[in-house]
Amino acid sequence: MHSVKLIDIVQTFDLKVVREFGNLESTEIKVADVTRAGLQLISNFTDVEVSRIKLLGTMEIAYLNSLTGSECRASMDRLLATGSPCLILSHNHEPRKEIIESVEKYKIPLFQSSLATSDLSGSIAQYLKSKMAPRISVHGVLVEVHGEGILILGESGVGKSETALDLVKRGHHLIADDLVEIRKISDTTLLGKAPEIVQYLIEIRGLGILDVRRLYGVSAVKELERIDFVVNLELWDQNKDYDRIGQSEEMTDILGVEIPSVTIPVRPGRNLSIIIEVAALNFRQKMMGYHTLRSLMERVYSKNPELDVTIRREHIVQFIADDPPDYSSKFVHTKDQLSNKQVDSVTAGEDEQD
Repeated sequence: MHSVKLIDIVQTFDLKVVREFGNLESTEIKVADVTRAGLQLISNFTDVEVSRIKLLGTMEIAYLNSLTGSECRASMDRLLATGSPCLILSHNHEPRKEIIESVEKYKIPLFQSSLATSDLSGSIAQYLKSKMAPRISVHGVLVEVHGEGILILGESGVGKSETALDLVKRGHHLIADDLVEIRKISDTTLLGKAPEIVQYLIEIRGLGILDVRRLYGVSAVKELERIDFVVNLELWDQNKDYDRIGQSEEMTDILGVEIPSVTIPVRPGRNLSIIIEVAALNFRQKMMGYHTLRSLMERVYSKNPELDVTIRREHIVQFIADDPPDYSSKFVHTKDQLSNKQVDSVTAGEDEQD
């Protein structure tokens, strides 16, 4: 479980220290959330995670200022008796003496912030979620192509780094080479970056380690990028069937998040950087609701609305339909997915046409 030191919160959000009790370096925050005091000020409400930061906003301060000294002291005791990494006052509210007495009693660091309550609460929670997110490191390359974060995976020596370097030369951005640190910041979002010690560096066999930022300028690199798409590179296997028309929908699971992906076979003569550029554009096109293969099917069936359709295209696909098409079902088959009898009949039909 990752944690964040209290000193990092103070420095990141420029908090003014009112009381610290020497705990800034040693105090660790382990819950990525902020509790805005409410019920705890008026009742013995104890169902609150003690590791959360507590926050007093304008409404809470107004309520405390409406109380007598003894009532305010009792209210603050209810709030702080359960413990907390710290107490923060938004809008630079000045703490009344009963608040000071209570934080000194329980040794709870007290800070002030100039930010509005909602802004401060949301910003701290988002910062903590980012820093404390589940994370893994994977062997791969992360680039940004046409605004899409693409994670390139594959065995060592398959050409990941060379492809990334070519993409940078073509105007795209490098985020990480060889080792990618991935953090899950939400149920649907992954962020990737390079370890700080190798940031902006790329290794090319025969040339060694290159500094991309110095070679191509700061516009060629990024520090952090969302992972939208995964490209799996693998050496060409003649005995393996590869998707030739885009009918399969691959997904890659990373930290429990399903990321759309494709597998690209690698062999001499294939321009991988152009293929990845097109893959990025095609992915964005699908996200915008357009699927080329589905459009092709609709064109085919619209021209033959009442007839069985058999299109014999050896290098594309065989469309076989006994009834009018149902687009909710799978009616696209590659030749390898057809039965031997179907393949023979299609081949025979092609011979007759020839």
